[in-house]
Amino acid sequence: MGIADDAKNKAEELKGRGKEAAGSATDNDDLKAEGKGDQASAETKQKLTDAADAVKGKIDDVKDKLTGH
Repeated sequence: MGIADDAKNKAEELKGRGKEAAGSATDNDDLKAEGKGDQASAETKQKLTDAADAVKGKIDDVKDKLTGH
């Protein structure tokens, strides 16, 4: 998890925004919907990444307390 996943999720979100914009510009409802779907997928993945990072942080905190670091 972390920065690499954040970058992938942001790239997917931007790709989705581009598709949505292209679909709007060309009146292509399928492309617009695909873009919105990409954005929703990226948002979900980012939330999962954030949650996993938070859990890892808590685990590290507990380890530090147990080992005295």
